[in-house]
Amino acid sequence: MVSDTLAMTAQLALIKEIDGTITSASPDRRSKILGKITDLFVEGANEFAGEDISIFDDVFVRLVANIEQSARELLAKRLAPIRNSPPQIIRALAFDDTVKVAGPVLIQAVQLDDKTLVEIAKTKGQGHMLAISQRAVLNEPVTDALVELGDREVLINIVDNFGASISRTGFSTLVRRSEGDDMLADLVGSRPEIPAPLLGALVAKASLAVRAKLEAAHPEAKAEIHRAVTEAAGRVEARIASPLFDYTAAMAAIESLKQAGKLDEGVLAAFAKSGAFAEVTAALAIMCDVPLQFVERAMTRDQSENLVVLAKAIGLSSSTVNEILLLRAKRGFLAQLEIAQRLARFNRLQFGTAQEIVRLHRARPQRNPSMPR
Repeated sequence: MVSDTLAMTAQLALIKEIDGTITSASPDRRSKILGKITDLFVEGANEFAGEDISIFDDVFVRLVANIEQSARELLAKRLAPIRNSPPQIIRALAFDDTVKVAGPVLIQAVQLDDKTLVEIAKTKGQGHMLAISQRAVLNEPVTDALVELGDREVLINIVDNFGASISRTGFSTLVRRSEGDDMLADLVGSRPEIPAPLLGALVAKASLAVRAKLEAAHPEAKAEIHRAVTEAAGRVEARIASPLFDYTAAMAAIESLKQAGKLDEGVLAAFAKSGAFAEVTAALAIMCDVPLQFVERAMTRDQSENLVVLAKAIGLSSSTVNEILLLRAKRGFLAQLEIAQRLARFNRLQFGTAQEIVRLHRARPQRNPSMPR
């Protein structure tokens, strides 16, 4: 024990001596010194406290002022998991503009308080927020900032992180931002602590597939959900009733093909390949026997699974679905990068499940039918 104490005293004396040479050292020399000081701290971290930590802190902060990024990255990785790492260097690393430096600290360092994390969320970029969203514990002030400012990946991390506490304000923001996004809506609705009124609002905006999941997951909120759905139905359908295209001619042409017995997948695929957007939309509506405004929304306005559900329900092949998705992308209604994801969802979806979802939609009363059926 005496030998350990003497060794620690000698190490601290060495640090003080090195501290005096920092000002004149070159960046390369600083990096080498930093490595040795880090080794000393990591090896004795369990024994250091108080003034010892302050000495290390001062040296670390001064050393990182002018060193290369790779050295800062290594320092962050080594200090982040240590519970008594010097607080000022942890803060400095957390505010580093480079996510590779800040990330490990933002994810693991327990020294960062809510105020600091909120400040970083508000002043840094999405990469920093993504790292914060992966912390084992997140308090409501932090999640409030992240769900308001973060991108989709940040939101998914938050709702999928059950160490994250979400306030009513946070849930309200998540419900608003999950509209048209089935995956996010499903995750938000799966949180057991979501307030019933907000769950109802979420379900009212969700696709049929997600709505069925959420109603099953929250049987105790069934009355609230149904009331919200009823109130929202009129508003939603009124909003989507105005078409982006004139479908009159397209509907007439598709009806003629149907009457002649010529409306099939091959015709639909040909329309998609030729870029005939209105004809594809009209054909899907008639082949699925659902209102045109529902298909028009699935084609142009939402990011949900409604389109792949319709396609699966009538037995379309993945190649035809790919052509339809490419058509949406060409018109700017879908990002090219999302096509593979939608196809994967289509391939996973069961035929019987899709048919049941479409059957449920057909059974819903339709309001304000301002578009041709």
